[in-house]
Amino acid sequence: TRRHRLRTRRRAGTGDNRSVSSAPLAGAVRLPDGVWVRGRGLRRPLPAGDLPDYGLYLGGSALRKRHEPSLTWPHDWVFWRDGLLPKDWGLTARRLLDLHERARAGQAVEIACHGGLGRTGTALASLATLSGLSSRAAVRWTRDHYHRRAVEMPWQRLYVSWFARHVAGKRAEK
Repeated sequence: TRRHRLRTRRRAGTGDNRSVSSAPLAGAVRLPDGVWVRGRGLRRPLPAGDLPDYGLYLGGSALRKRHEPSLTWPHDWVFWRDGLLPKDWGLTARRLLDLHERARAGQAVEIACHGGLGRTGTALASLATLSGLSSRAAVRWTRDHYHRRAVEMPWQRLYVSWFARHVAGKRAEK
């Protein structure tokens, strides 16, 4: 029935490939390179369990004003309005790389926007390109392992492609 389908749909931030014994945060997904990252929507309550060691939050000034007081752990914000692309692509890429390095070093990290799908999905797909996936494969991986509606807008796929070429590609050459 329709009611049953609605009740059983996966919610953003409830990755289906996590292992309770090894995920540092509830709802974290394991990226193709083995790094754990939790994606979530700030509009939902903080998941039970450990707090993040670091968070990267994607939003405008209203989202920041609303949620800043509750974020008591080290974190950064990237100005990225809902349904659009980040204002500063280079800064966003540097912050994503910093988050990835923190996760690789064993810190519990999370990425979040308001809903946890478009901006957060775009960021997770960008991180997935660091393992060598193409941008198209990274979007598909994110939709399979994080949320089926991740990377909502066509132009968000453009950012994933840019990140794969200009950041992940250059990193792989080193």
